[in-house]
Amino acid sequence: MARYTGAVCRQCRREKQKLFLKGDRCYTEKCALERREFAPGQHGNARNKKLSEYGLQLREKQKARRYYGVLESQFRKYYEMAVNQKGVTGENLLAILESRLDNVVYRLGFAMSRPEARQLVTHAHFTVNGKKCNIPSFLVKPGQVIALKESSRSLDKFKASLEANASRAVPKWLDFDAANYAATVVSMPTREDIDLPIEEHLIVELYSK
Repeated sequence: MARYTGAVCRQCRREKQKLFLKGDRCYTEKCALERREFAPGQHGNARNKKLSEYGLQLREKQKARRYYGVLESQFRKYYEMAVNQKGVTGENLLAILESRLDNVVYRLGFAMSRPEARQLVTHAHFTVNGKKCNIPSFLVKPGQVIALKESSRSLDKFKASLEANASRAVPKWLDFDAANYAATVVSMPTREDIDLPIEEHLIVELYSK
């Protein structure tokens, strides 16, 4: 299973925006973007040049990929899926990304970041409709129930994460039963449910060339 293994803080600095890939650290003064608010690399601190139209589109695509921890080949497949669905392609793309199991685990508050959620799913802490699922890219569908595995419910890690994320609202397309560590997918997410600052039309323009 391919994944990015480099320094994640470099990604935030490249996009000049917090992608919240390091959990609690992103909210403190230790955040790399707080200390070095310029792009990584030898010339990162040089005067910024105005991006071309292609550059803006590319940066938006890279930002979306990095938010969800998806590599290029898989992101391209999601785009092709979005094109073949009814509706607005850009919104379809974000809905597909949002319905990944690792993102659902993050949205429910079981993890402090999406990379951590990916690891928890890979370690088989969660079930879908009562069956073990250790595939972070699994796309959930309306009616499915995502739950923390019975043997994992006593772990302090999950109790601490849920407590720390209690103030973070669960999206309305997920019906979360915190007492039973389970959530039902009520519907597919809409654009209004996705709070990420992504201009999806730029991604569609990039891939449409």
